[in-house]
Amino acid sequence: MRIIKENILALCLLLSIPLLNIIYQVLNHGERGARQLITAVDHQIPLVEVFVVPYLLWYAFIFLMFVYFCIFDRAIYYRTLLSFCLGMLVCYVIYFFFQTTVPRPELLGNGILTRMVQYVYGADQPFNCFPSIHVLSSYLMILGIRHSKLWTLKKDIFISGMAYSIILSTLFVKQHVVLDVVAGILLGSLLFKLFYYIEAAAVFNFFKRMFKTKLQSSEKS
Repeated sequence: MRIIKENILALCLLLSIPLLNIIYQVLNHGERGARQLITAVDHQIPLVEVFVVPYLLWYAFIFLMFVYFCIFDRAIYYRTLLSFCLGMLVCYVIYFFFQTTVPRPELLGNGILTRMVQYVYGADQPFNCFPSIHVLSSYLMILGIRHSKLWTLKKDIFISGMAYSIILSTLFVKQHVVLDVVAGILLGSLLFKLFYYIEAAAVFNFFKRMFKTKLQSSEKS
């Protein structure tokens, strides 16, 4: 509890995600027209209902990863969160000007996994697909742990395994197509590197100013 209190202000920044999600809901329709980006590969990918489990685990996975980074590696927390928020905004701009849709298969049966897929389909309209925000955020967690001081091989394997299972789930639950996944990964990589270079430039400028100040002080003395 003490750890949460010490990080409460930084953790409050996570509220930016549900606030930005309001834009997602506003754009989640095809009134401006919607294209399909289905490839031959997508036609070969079946609906595999068990993948709805990692698809829904995405919410807890992303939240817990952000809390973990915030408490134990604040620099990575800020970089992944900024990358995610900016990535969401980039996605929203694309959704507005280039809306896509993914046709959903007919669901047969009444098993628990089928009902879970029905829940996903009912809660989310088949739009706002390219790039995939599920993929964007999951891949950012992989980049985050691999650039963190917290990195260990076991953590890398676990987090990457969770993230890649979520990424695959977007295809096997038929929420996204291959191009949505590729775009999400590329966008995440680009933004994570962007904030890395921004941080590096900021640190360089800080030491440059500090060195210049010390040099001027020594000259005066």
